[in-house]
Amino acid sequence: MKLPVIKHLTQFIEDNDEDFVVETIETLEALTEVSSLKDEELDVIGELISNMYGAIEVNRMIQNGKPKKEAVNEFMQRVLGSIDK
Repeated sequence: MKLPVIKHLTQFIEDNDEDFVVETIETLEALTEVSSLKDEELDVIGELISNMYGAIEVNRMIQNGKPKKEAVNEFMQRVLGSIDK
């Protein structure tokens, strides 16, 4: 996951609507079923999907009253904590 991408997507959700990101995730997930995709291409799609889910999670924390910076930091701490385990 890339923090700058998550921040940018979070801002996009704030400026527009979460539904745009959800529909994009659904589209990208459907693309992963194309049998001719290379592993590298699937990795890129997976990274994009992960960042989009991360932005949705951060946005939900913001909607629940957390300041944006705190929500981003808390989310990344959870991600890093899960990697360390």
